[in-house]
Amino acid sequence: MKIESKYLLLALIACALVALDQLTKMYVHSEFGLGESVSVIPNFFNFTYVRNPGAAFGFLRDAPETLRTLFFLSVSPVAMIIILFILKGVESSDKVQVVALSSIFGGALGNYIDRLRFGYVIDFLDFHYKNQWNYPAFNIADSAIVCGVTTIAVLMVLESRAEKKAKS
Repeated sequence: MKIESKYLLLALIACALVALDQLTKMYVHSEFGLGESVSVIPNFFNFTYVRNPGAAFGFLRDAPETLRTLFFLSVSPVAMIIILFILKGVESSDKVQVVALSSIFGGALGNYIDRLRFGYVIDFLDFHYKNQWNYPAFNIADSAIVCGVTTIAVLMVLESRAEKKAKS
């Protein structure tokens, strides 16, 4: 039985992302106190240990714990299954789309592991501008998901434009 290259690429990228994500989170979890912050680039970027029981931007952070738990423990596996179905229809030669889907898969798995282990996601990448602006803390898995989704969105826009151009 021969495994298609797109599935090998998914496994390689997802495993690398999960490893990097979990190693960085493990470091922050073991070396930082909750809320502790270390300036990397003054007035712009810190490592700050944050526990996020919600999703991006704190979505559902204040929802009842049972609802949050059920929601987050079901969404990631469903998303990963959907990604596998989408990947089935993608040509192995379409490396950009395969890498984007693999990034989303790996990011979802990295955050899912946190939810299983702790009941929350460890975030630590903290961008801000002095005391005037602060972006919500995030992690490597979040970055992989955002990059993958952005790439898919750009590919969809480009494909749509190409189809419109071909029709006219």
